[in-house]
Amino acid sequence: MELTTWIIFLLLPIALILGLLIGYFYKQMRIEREQRIKKELAEQILDEAKEKAREIEIQARDEALDVLKKAEIENDRRRTEINKEEDRMQKRREELDLRLDRLEKRDQAVNKRQSFVDKRANDIEKIYTDEMQELQRISQLTVADARDILLANVEKEARADMARIIRQIEFEARETGDEKARKLITNAIQRVASDHVVEVTTSVVEIPSDEMKGRIIGRNGRNIHAFEQAAGVDVIVDDTPEAVTISCFDPVRREIARRSLAKLIQDGRIHPAHIEKVLKTERKEVERTMIEAGEQAVYEAGIPALHPEIIKTLGRLKYRTSYGQNQLAHAVETAKIATVIAAELDADVETTRLAALLHDLGKAVDHTMEGTHAQLGAEIAKRYGVSAKVVNAIASHHHEVEQESVEAAIVEAADAISGARPGARRESLDQYIKRVRALEDIANSSKGVTQSYALQAGREIRIFVRPEDIDDLDAIRMARDVAKKIEETMQYPGQIKVTVIRETRAVDYAK
Repeated sequence: MELTTWIIFLLLPIALILGLLIGYFYKQMRIEREQRIKKELAEQILDEAKEKAREIEIQARDEALDVLKKAEIENDRRRTEINKEEDRMQKRREELDLRLDRLEKRDQAVNKRQSFVDKRANDIEKIYTDEMQELQRISQLTVADARDILLANVEKEARADMARIIRQIEFEARETGDEKARKLITNAIQRVASDHVVEVTTSVVEIPSDEMKGRIIGRNGRNIHAFEQAAGVDVIVDDTPEAVTISCFDPVRREIARRSLAKLIQDGRIHPAHIEKVLKTERKEVERTMIEAGEQAVYEAGIPALHPEIIKTLGRLKYRTSYGQNQLAHAVETAKIATVIAAELDADVETTRLAALLHDLGKAVDHTMEGTHAQLGAEIAKRYGVSAKVVNAIASHHHEVEQESVEAAIVEAADAISGARPGARRESLDQYIKRVRALEDIANSSKGVTQSYALQAGREIRIFVRPEDIDDLDAIRMARDVAKKIEETMQYPGQIKVTVIRETRAVDYAK
């Protein structure tokens, strides 16, 4: 029993020690396993982080390559544009150098010629002085005495010629009667004829705000280029507030473009496909409007029937202006004026009315065909069966061909009356100032002029001369020369009156 007890007491510490050892080793194994699991988990997290870092690095490298590629493309494009601009500037510099060389050579030639002319003028002046002195010595007369004798002889001959011409005119008037009176009246009306060829080549389209300009231009100019190409016009987008300008020498294309752009702005959808659709619609609408305008003009002028193509061409004048005067309204007005004149002169009223209505028919196509508007209008009228008398009146209303009838002269006169009457046409302020200055410059260029004034909106020029330098005959000659120079160098409505004023004052005082 005691032995068993001692064995038990011996085994208990041993068992306790073994239990402690087993617990310790189990705890160590558990700790090692947890550490191993944590280590494996840390390695897994580290591997995933490395994988994500590698993917981010690859993506960043690809994006960097794309940015570098785009930058290289942009640099190449800018380099190409810079090279083109440098080439253009180089060509421009070469052209300017050539032009400068030509101007220098021309200036040298002009200086040489001026020296030669001055020398010849001095020689001529000396010869003139010597001859005058020799004439006075031979004739024993002064210049004033010779002038008096010459004026007396000229006056005597002029009075004799004037009396003979008056008797001849009275005799012819009695012989020819009504025919002579008709021609005299027609010639008097013709004296107011003049040319006017000024066109409006731009239209302004209002926009709700300046932000709309960006939409009209589009990305990289896509919309505005598509519109210009499809419409055949130039669209000018500048600093003008809330407006863009359409420029074109064809008034019909310009009107189609104006209406189309206004509709696009109102609609808000501005892109190439919609632009072509709107232009097509407005083109048909403008053609219909031109036909209606031509038919209305024919009706107002009292013409019974015309070829449809002539009516359509006539309707195009609805969008043509000259000095602000609508050419279709001008054609109708000219037809009415010509009808009244023809009735008064007992001419062919129907022929005159038709020729006057169609006299500017060529202006509808002169921007697309070669030739003057009178020639083109005559060709169109002849092509569609208009009578030869009307064709001649159309072709000759600016004296490009010979007038063959009194009706042709009436058409010319009616055209001038319609264009030159007060309020029919207008000029811009710049054009008016230039015309007035040109008138005064022409007057001041004559010798002996002290001052000149343009009056009545440029319809009269008064020239004051020095009486000691200009006599009465010289004053008459100066008025004729100035009028001729104005006719040759200027364009103006109606006629311009040239008045030369030579005034001599004698002053004394009673004391």
